[in-house]
Amino acid sequence: MNDLGKRIQELRKEKGLTQQELAKVVGISHPQIVRYETKGVQPPADVLGRIADTLDVSVDFLVNGNSTEKAQNTLKDTELLKQFKAVEKMDENDQKTIKSLIDAFITKGKLKQLAL
Repeated sequence: MNDLGKRIQELRKEKGLTQQELAKVVGISHPQIVRYETKGVQPPADVLGRIADTLDVSVDFLVNGNSTEKAQNTLKDTELLKQFKAVEKMDENDQKTIKSLIDAFITKGKLKQLAL
């Protein structure tokens, strides 16, 4: 089951809806909901919007999950993710300093690449 399918299934269950009921409200067939939840089939945008509305979430949440899930899906280094979370808790001046240091290292890396 893909993440989108898992989120649809979990939210549907939280709402106390069966697959049949969700399909009826959204205006699609029951087998189609099954495909979305278990087979990794991606709904078209209009259907995705109706599913999101019915489940009281945004399309972005259905597709990407919450911000933590988004970060985990895009940032594979878990230690780095923990460090970024710690930085988020720091005061604004410390955050600016850390961002400046990161920018400096990125620039240094780009310059190294150009020198090769």
